Amino acid sequence: MEIQSLAVILQAALSPHLNERKAAEESLNQLKYRPQHLVRVLQIIVDGNYDMAVRQAASIHFKNFVAKNWSPLEPDEPQKILPSDKETVRENILVFVDQVPPLLRAQLGECLKTIIHADYPEQWPSVLQWVKHNLQGQQLYGALFVLRLLSRKYEFKSDEERTPAYLIVEETFPHLLNIFNRLVQIENASLEVAELMKLICKIFWSSIYLEIPKQLFDPNMFSAWMILFLNILERPVPLEGQPTDPEVRKSWGWWKVKKWTAHILNRLYTRFGDLKIQNPETKAFAQSFQKNYAEKILERHCNLLNVIRVGGYLPDRVTNLILQYLSSSISKNSMYQLLQPRLDVLLFEIIFPLMCFSENDQHLWNEDPHEYVRKGYDIIEDLYSPRTASMDFVSELVRKRGKENLPKFIQFIVEIFKRYNESPIECKPYRQKDGALLAVGSLCDKLRQTEPYKSELEHMLVQHVFPEFSSPVGHLRAKILGNAGLVRSKRSDTAAWVAGQYAHINFVDENNFRKALHCVVAGLHDPDLPVRVDSVFALRSFVEACKDLGEIRPILPLLLDEFFKLMNEVENEDLVFTLETIVDKFGDEMEPYALGLCQNLASAFWKCLNTAETNEDADDPGALAAAGCLRAISTILESVSGIPHLFVEIEPTILPIMGKMLTSDGQEVYEDVLEIVSYMTFYSPKISMGMWSLWPLMVRALKEWAIDFFSNILVPLDNYISRSTEHFLTCRDPDYQQSLWSILSSIMVDKKLEDGDIEPAPKLIEVVFQNCKGQVDQWVEPFLTITIERLRWTEKSYLKCLLMQVIADAFYYNASLTLNILQKLGVTAEVFNLWFHMLREVKKNGARVNFKREQDKKVCCLGLTSLLLLPVDQLAGEGLERVFKAILDLLNAYKDQLAEAAKEENVDEYDEDDDIMDGFQDDDDSEDGSDKEMGAETEDGDKINNSTFQKLSAGQIHLSIYGF
Repeated sequence: MEIQSLAVILQAALSPHLNERKAAEESLNQLKYRPQHLVRVLQIIVDGNYDMAVRQAASIHFKNFVAKNWSPLEPDEPQKILPSDKETVRENILVFVDQVPPLLRAQLGECLKTIIHADYPEQWPSVLQWVKHNLQGQQLYGALFVLRLLSRKYEFKSDEERTPAYLIVEETFPHLLNIFNRLVQIENASLEVAELMKLICKIFWSSIYLEIPKQLFDPNMFSAWMILFLNILERPVPLEGQPTDPEVRKSWGWWKVKKWTAHILNRLYTRFGDLKIQNPETKAFAQSFQKNYAEKILERHCNLLNVIRVGGYLPDRVTNLILQYLSSSISKNSMYQLLQPRLDVLLFEIIFPLMCFSENDQHLWNEDPHEYVRKGYDIIEDLYSPRTASMDFVSELVRKRGKENLPKFIQFIVEIFKRYNESPIECKPYRQKDGALLAVGSLCDKLRQTEPYKSELEHMLVQHVFPEFSSPVGHLRAKILGNAGLVRSKRSDTAAWVAGQYAHINFVDENNFRKALHCVVAGLHDPDLPVRVDSVFALRSFVEACKDLGEIRPILPLLLDEFFKLMNEVENEDLVFTLETIVDKFGDEMEPYALGLCQNLASAFWKCLNTAETNEDADDPGALAAAGCLRAISTILESVSGIPHLFVEIEPTILPIMGKMLTSDGQEVYEDVLEIVSYMTFYSPKISMGMWSLWPLMVRALKEWAIDFFSNILVPLDNYISRSTEHFLTCRDPDYQQSLWSILSSIMVDKKLEDGDIEPAPKLIEVVFQNCKGQVDQWVEPFLTITIERLRWTEKSYLKCLLMQVIADAFYYNASLTLNILQKLGVTAEVFNLWFHMLREVKKNGARVNFKREQDKKVCCLGLTSLLLLPVDQLAGEGLERVFKAILDLLNAYKDQLAEAAKEENVDEYDEDDDIMDGFQDDDDSEDGSDKEMGAETEDGDKINNSTFQKLSAGQIHLSIYGF
């Protein structure tokens, strides 16, 4: 197709008319794999004669096609782009990236990133030479842009994979240094210069993030770079041209240069600031760095922070990075000595004001309280926050240098409290009180352990904290109410720092605890959303610390009602954490609320999920809150496990969630949703047809992508087979037996899977043999065949035991049939010789190598005793004698194991356990001799019976077969 015709189709793809758009999209789908298509799209992107909207549509189509098809995901997947087209794209895209407008450059940059990650250096070694050439030519921006993408490929690679990165540094860094030096010396430089400097800083950052290239260990080269970085730190940012909008201003080019410089210097300090962690190869370099640069960086950082003190502007991220550097300096004597003369000014005039409620906070509180709450609990915001960095600095200071700094800092806080109490209402320093409360919360751990502060905490709470429960200022009520923060993490500037944090201290007067609890509950009705949210978080700490749940029990319905009102307003996983705490504390008392809780959580889940799906940010709070809803549902199901009829009532509410999240859509929460399925299939009076509809989803996921979750999938599949055996055996649409065989056979014979990956497979075969006795004869030979095949190349001892137990279960299922199959396959002697060898194998200390768990011994013993029922002509002579000796040996070992367990744990190990998860843990530690019961749910009918084995091992049942 000609370029002009392709442009017409791209234009139609932008049509406001649905039919035209669909027709255009269909045409693009038909054309996209044709030769030269990708080349023509690239030509449209760079041709300035076309409308910008068409060029942008072409760039998006180009980016999406390259991302999906440039490098096939599977090794055997055919290439969808002709090698000649790839070569043409590679030859031209480097030149074009410097020519197109920024809007299109972003799309081409994503394409370049994909191509570089797939083709460099093997298929595209020339790109480095192109970069090197153009660093000295006219396309400097393009060369730096591409070099940034090259360096990013290796930014997080291990040392073994970073070899190409060292060549990149060797070939380009001398040129970069000259360019950087030239740019730094330009007076009254333009924003274009700042953009070039920012790119160079990013390239340097990517090259040093994990490991410093050896070229930079050259003292002359490193010194040249450091002089330039120190120069950038020191020189003031141009005032002319700075945006007035704070959001735009922080992203202004010259501030970005300052930020990336601080990033680089922090990374170098983290890497070389501590001589104790250096190896011989880096120790000399680290000593040089500390001697020549670390203190100079500190001085310039302090000068930069002083801008804040005098009312100047410093972006939050730059402030945060500088405070990180200062915090790391506290523990190092030489750096602390340099910091000490400036410490009072730094602490009381710069850092403390950063901890106080700000004008920006007030604006957000008033104009967008939902955003205020979101930012307060956003872990990414927390990483960049000057307030968080200030709190970290104070905490590190009193932790490492507390003797000289804690008393004066606390005295400073006390003076603020006094001044606040003494001031008239209209003049009270509300924002300073807010910062003081935040400081008290930050230092909670230290204060609770240090006298005389430890003894005064309750008095401090009563005198300075509790009165703010009724403060006319909303942010102080929030500060007081929501402070469970350090219990969770320092994730909010207002939440959980005083009342909740100190809920765990030993109150001399229990009335003070009670008063605080009631005030926290009252905060759930506060007119300000942030206060209501913070009250919920504080409540979690009070519930955990509450010795008498009778204080909370009467208001439980009210609490739950307020929870769900908030969950409808705010998407936050911490809300769900508090709900889980309440459910866990009150246990089976949650019965009257279980259905309503699940309905509300399901509603909140769908809302959070929809938010997450429309937000591509991996750290979106909606996704986290959706996962929290699933965990809370699991907690509720566990709390009402003894009330089967509730599961029937709850099922319609959560079945759609399980159906949705058991597909690839639920990969991030797969363990959580499988836990819910496990509860529903175990505790319900019977497994409904709706629940059975989930079986194919789990099997399909296991076949396609969920092998890492096999041990989790095992639990509900076991429940289906063992609790609804008849339906498993009789249903043909779908055919559950066939689907089980299909997935187990493909897994068991797959040599690419590690032994640990397939351990649940033999356990599932055992479930079939134990529960379907006499009803699955047709599957005995197929299952035995794949079991023996896998047994021949298995290395892991525990898996060998599981595979051998499949054979033992087959004998228990039908000894005659199984023996005939082994003889037909010609493996009878091979199987028995291996089995008896494994039974006899011991370590030097006499401990068994194999079949160490009680369950292992039971299964083997049942399989062997089943052989004793065979006619004499099928198992006679020496074979019979070996079987009988093995049985006696197993029974004695089982008896000793029971006695040892009872002695060590002082519990009755013989009681049946109805925990659905028992025995399905990761069995890796079974190699260490731990004893984990598998499948220890209530055992009916033909399932292995503990009682019988107790009597056998105690000698109360005598074997009289064949006269023994």
